[in-house]
Amino acid sequence: MIDKLKKNYFLLIVTFFIIYFFFNLLGGNRGLISFFEKKEVYNKLETDQKDLSDKILVLEKKNSLLTENIDLDFIEILIREKFLFGKEGENTYIIKDDETKN
Repeated sequence: MIDKLKKNYFLLIVTFFIIYFFFNLLGGNRGLISFFEKKEVYNKLETDQKDLSDKILVLEKKNSLLTENIDLDFIEILIREKFLFGKEGENTYIIKDDETKN
């Protein structure tokens, strides 16, 4: 038995290394499975970053309407939305979407 191991020593080591590299190629920290998981997380973070950048632009636009040159139309829109305030003789209707969905 020992004689066979000595004769096939090189073959045994090469087989071990091939199996070791194959498993690390697929399942290690830097393997293919981990690569695709990290790529999915990266894509999700990119979309989140884009969404947050768009929200920041909208908020900057609203902030500029309230600070630099005060836009009275925008202030009127805010008052109507927040306080349900209308002008005299004007009817205000509240439409709830939840009741219309079945």
